[in-house]
This record gives sequence, C-alpha cells and structure tokens, in this order.
Amino acid sequence: MSYYEIQGGRPLCGALAIHGCKNSVLPILAACLLAPGQSVIHNCPDLSDVSATLDILRLLGCRADREGNTVVIDASALGRSDIPERLMREMRSSVIFLGALLARLGTAELFYPGGCELGPRPIDLHLSALRTLGAEILEEQGALCCRRGREGLSGREICLSIPSVGATENIMLAACGCPGVTTIVGAAQEPEIVDLQNFLRAMGAEIDGAGTPAIAVRGGAPLHPAEHRVMGDRIAAATYLCGVAAAGGEAELTGVAPDTLTAVLACLEEAGCTVHTGRDRVTLANAGPLRGIRPVRTAPYPGFPTDAQAVLMAALAGGEGATLFVENIFDSRYRHVDELRRMGADIQIAGRAAMVSGVGMLHGAGLRSPDLRGGAALVVAALGAEGASQVSELRHIRRGYQDLDKNLRALGADIRELP
Repeated sequence: MSYYEIQGGRPLCGALAIHGCKNSVLPILAACLLAPGQSVIHNCPDLSDVSATLDILRLLGCRADREGNTVVIDASALGRSDIPERLMREMRSSVIFLGALLARLGTAELFYPGGCELGPRPIDLHLSALRTLGAEILEEQGALCCRRGREGLSGREICLSIPSVGATENIMLAACGCPGVTTIVGAAQEPEIVDLQNFLRAMGAEIDGAGTPAIAVRGGAPLHPAEHRVMGDRIAAATYLCGVAAAGGEAELTGVAPDTLTAVLACLEEAGCTVHTGRDRVTLANAGPLRGIRPVRTAPYPGFPTDAQAVLMAALAGGEGATLFVENIFDSRYRHVDELRRMGADIQIAGRAAMVSGVGMLHGAGLRSPDLRGGAALVVAALGAEGASQVSELRHIRRGYQDLDKNLRALGADIRELP
C-alpha cells in the first residue's frame, strides 16, 4: 500500500495551475448522455472519481476517450439504462445519472450510491423531485427502477427544502427532457451549478438562473453535442492555499476564479496571510505563525465550504490562538481530527463544534487518510509540521486531487510517494 512521505517545515514558493473541478466535471460528463454525438470536455481532471464515471458511460454504450486533460464522449450508441451495483458503489455522485438517463431514454435502473465516508447523504430530494416531474420510481432492496409515468414527463415547480447541489443538478438534467418549464425554487447556488448550466446551454438547452435560488429550465427541445472547458477546482485551490499558509512561503495559483474562494480567502487573511487576486489567479504569502480567527461555520455557497473545513483546520492547528469550527452540512466530517491529534494538535469536539487551539508547531507522525478532504488536511498539516510524516490510504486523496505530490514538489515541498 503506497503512502506519502512528507518532511515538513519547508516553505512553498512558485506558481501552480489548478486542475479542472471534480464537483463540476462529474455532472457535466453525465450531461453528455442527453444528446447523441461527440461532446468534447476540456480541463477534465484525471481523478479516480472521473475514471469511475467514464467506466459507467462506457458500460451504457458510450465511447469515452481521454487524451491528456481532454475527454471525448460519444453518446450516439447509448443503449443501456442500468448501472450495476459495483459501479454505483464506487462513488456517491453516480446518482447524477438518474436524471440524465430519464431525460434521454425515459428509464433508469440504478442502485443507491456508495463511495462516501461522511455519514448518510439521503437522496430523498432527488427522488421526490423526479416524481414531481412525472417519473414513477420503485425502490426495492437498494435498487431504484425509474421510468416515465403514464402521462409522461412535464415541467413543474419544485421547491427544495435544502439547497442540495446534487438534487439541483439532477433536476436540471431531467428537466431538459421534460416538455414545459421546470422551476427549481431553493436551488443550490454553487459555481459548479453555473458551470453545468453553461454546458447545457452549449448543448442547446434553455436554462437560466444558475447561481441564484431560482433556476428555470424550458425542456423538451432537441439537444446536440457541445464543447466545454471545465472550471478550475476551487477546493483544490483552497487546499494548496492552506498548504502555503501552514508551511509558509508565497505561491501563485492560476486557472481558478478568486470570487469562488471569497469565504476561504477571508479566513486566511484574518489568520495573517497576505492575499492578492487577479481575474483567474490568487497569490498568497505567509511569513509567520497563523493566528486564531472568528468562528468558521460551514454553509451552502456563498458561505464557507464544508469541503474546505478540514484543510483550514489543519493549517490553524499548527498556528497560535483559538478558532471555533461549526460543521453544519455533513455528519462525520471531523474524522481527520484524531489523526491531527497524533501530530500534537489540540482539538476538542462537542457535537457539530470543534475548538482548535493552536499549539505553535505540529510534529510528524504516521497518519491514515479517513476520507477525501480529511486526507488532504493531513497533507496540509504535514507540510507545516516539524519532522517527517507518512500519509497512507491515498485512494481517498486520488478521488479529488490530480498529482497532489507532484504539484507540491513543484512548489518546493519535500514529498514523495513510496510503495
């Protein structure tokens, strides 16, 4: 089992291009099913979750070819609407195929998705919304059999009780195959939703409102393949920024929109970092220990992203002063805390709250990645720690980070992967 060997305490300096966004590319790849022909997706990151998505597309009858960071999806021969349990269990995001298959073929057979370590993430909102659009869904022993109802699919108003990103995306995809207007009230406002809307528009869909709480889709029009460049990954950018903050130094990240990182940048500036932004770049410098900041409460966009909670906590744990974190999105999102404590971190947990008291300097330790963002947090902590750390269970990290060790070495980190 391979692991990262990290010698901490080396400042990070240089420039780094951020890869395409994991949370954006997965629904975009599913959207390729909506029209026969070849869609071309640029800036597609090479991640294990993306590989699993491409495997699903191939199983369904599509051709999926990758050359560098460009992927070509030909959905002309789409002939299956069922995804076996073994593929569904590889990642939670596989449920996004439900809306796309329903829109294109009028039927879908899936299993409840897996691949998540963050506690239960029910898909009730997805299923309720699809039923509102006219789908009939039979749930039996973990399987979902979905098909157009007797009266077919038609646009409706759908009110989401919480701004679920996945449910918003699934509704957008399904609505493209529903005659009439579908209005999503209480929609998620994340930048990844806007990226999906941009791709759907390129395919000929009539859709407006992404980035606001109300999205309108006029469905039923013929769609065609399209070419699209995926947005930069704001969570990967936040991870590298926290790495620089923890280790010290100065780095410029390109290929990411600073306005998608506003909440994270505000925290890093308050902690003592110097931040400069341009149209598609962010520069961060830090020359001293990080200080405690006001409470960090995760919230739907534009609030502080839950996916950046662990990496910021890891950076602040090796600084000075106290910071309160409150996790409002997911259960089991503090699984990295026990590993940080092995490095000397002082973190106390009470329910959804975690009080981090900076200890001045963490020390190296043998660590195991508990999940995707928790694994990245351990790398961030190790970069700023004294001595050597070993981070194992890299399969979690590879779900969302392309060449993490290579990119950090380019910034001057002493990190290598060992068998």
